[in-house]
Amino acid sequence: MSTNVYDVLVERGFLRQVTHEGLKELLGKESVTFYIGFDPTADSLHVGHYVQLMAMAHMQRAGHKPIALIGGGTTMVGDPSGRTDLRQMLSAEDIQRNADAFKLQISRFLDFGPGKAQMLNNADWLLPLNYIEFLRDIGVYFSVNRMLTAECYKSRMEKGLTFLEFNYMLMQAYDFLYLNRHCGCKLQMGGDDQWSNILAGADLIRRKERKEAYGMTFSLLLTSDGRKMGKTQKGAVWLDANKTSPYEFYQYWRNIADSDVEKCLSLLTFLPMDEVRRLCSYKDERINDAKIVLAYELTRQVHGQEEADKAKAAAEALFEGGAEGGSVPETQIGSVENLLLLDLLQTCKLTSSRGEGRRLIAQGGIALNGNKVTEEFLPVTEDLFQDGALLIKKGKKVFHRVVLKK
Repeated sequence: MSTNVYDVLVERGFLRQVTHEGLKELLGKESVTFYIGFDPTADSLHVGHYVQLMAMAHMQRAGHKPIALIGGGTTMVGDPSGRTDLRQMLSAEDIQRNADAFKLQISRFLDFGPGKAQMLNNADWLLPLNYIEFLRDIGVYFSVNRMLTAECYKSRMEKGLTFLEFNYMLMQAYDFLYLNRHCGCKLQMGGDDQWSNILAGADLIRRKERKEAYGMTFSLLLTSDGRKMGKTQKGAVWLDANKTSPYEFYQYWRNIADSDVEKCLSLLTFLPMDEVRRLCSYKDERINDAKIVLAYELTRQVHGQEEADKAKAAAEALFEGGAEGGSVPETQIGSVENLLLLDLLQTCKLTSSRGEGRRLIAQGGIALNGNKVTEEFLPVTEDLFQDGALLIKKGKKVFHRVVLKK
């Protein structure tokens, strides 16, 4: 291993806290098995998971061995970290379906070939546990007084913390112990909101196994004014194309604040840091060049090159006037009041009748801003327009831009 991945993670802005100063030396001299947990509370990962996925990819590229741990067991309890209320209880069937979706998405970032990354599910060892034996074997090492000082619990004390959630730290600590015993896992990584849980696991291994275990946390993905990234008016930005289309995903990154571009290029792409600094040296309008690179790289990583190319072409058609190498026809309208898409298609001369429009929609031949239309009598509303423009795509190659003039 020529480059110490610790230095890479520091330079790119990942590192927040580590349990031992000697972790850098460890990562430089041997291949370390490490893990990050993903609780499948939804049917897709979202932008908030992106930093962890990239950190795992950097670690694997440097010769270390990742374990992506799906929290099929811990999800039944619910992590109180960063929460002001009890998480929604999911059925075992929902959790399994979500876990299956996570596996597909994580596979875009890690190599799960023979001897490479592993994907495990903590339901395999948590669900068969005997409660009394677990309390006697594991619970004895945990001080309630100390647990209540953890940030993940302190923030919940005023509104109420259930005993169900209070067990979460013990279960996550047991995961680390189990992986240490059965997989030789020495390092747990995660977002900085997981610091208390990671410390608990490392301490449990030290007490039970009489050996060192390590922890590392990463900066949370925040905007320059301190808000969590990955939120839009429609909700979270998901990695599943059915929940956030590749075009919407592309446009989210294309439209981030200028002050967030360097951080995102550093954390979320594999571009060399010299190239990141070069792109981010641009000022004023030229910073848009860096945003285009960011949006394309991230869309390619998550959705593949074909979808990234489509999203970039659609964005250029909508905002820069060029699809398929030519200018895009444009129609200006003054209002969307009582306007149906079927009528707008006729206004733009994309169809000759409502019947033709209905047939095209039924065949999946109409898309708005990259999103396929499925509703025949879709009303045209102002929230469909981005920066006052709406891109209609008919079939594979016909684009038309609608501009809302008020």
